[in-house]
Amino acid sequence: MNTNDNTNEQKDTHKMPVIALSKEDLHKNIHTRIDIISAELSNGFEFMSGAERTVTFFGSARFTEENDHYEVARKIAGRLASYGIGIVTGGGGGIMEAANRGAYESGGYSIGLNIELPREQVENPYLTEAMTFKYFFNRKVLMSYAAEAYLFFPGGFGTLDEFFEILTLVQTKKIEKVPMILVGESFWGHINEVIRKELLEKHHTIDKEDMNLYIITDDVEKIVDIVRHAPIREQD
Repeated sequence: MNTNDNTNEQKDTHKMPVIALSKEDLHKNIHTRIDIISAELSNGFEFMSGAERTVTFFGSARFTEENDHYEVARKIAGRLASYGIGIVTGGGGGIMEAANRGAYESGGYSIGLNIELPREQVENPYLTEAMTFKYFFNRKVLMSYAAEAYLFFPGGFGTLDEFFEILTLVQTKKIEKVPMILVGESFWGHINEVIRKELLEKHHTIDKEDMNLYIITDDVEKIVDIVRHAPIREQD
């Protein structure tokens, strides 16, 4: 007996059958998705309409309260909330929890925009208002919607995605220029060097002025002052 043939035969029997969707099923699937997307955006804009002055915090969900970045986010959020500025996050742990916690402890407006994930992201317990989304892109629209400033702490792929997307929107003038503050010089300094050396100097894929669309600082007083005095945005 040819053992190789037998092995291949066994593998073939475990393959899942490929079933093509009918045209009718495909259209039904598309319309179902569009309905969900539309409902999420409509409900999201309605949900955020009561938040007149906000700052959005981005950063890793993996940091614990023993982490220095967690404590800095908590401190900044508490200070800003005491000035009546609403704190918006993705509603989960890490930097999101730290920012919501700082706002909550200061008696401020603490908003969480959560996301459904295969491994459920648990809402942190420091939210005064919360909404959960199915689609990441809907959630990002609402997290960036009409905020007076954006604070980016160290994070992973999600944080970098959010940073570069909002940076692109500002660069292309799809939204007005607002303060984009990168908190954590030891983290963002390396990324800034890649942007400067590779994008600006080597490949010329950005302009020199684009390097001024964000600032990098660990100065808490400077951050609070920038956000406090950021102008109220028009709703884009």
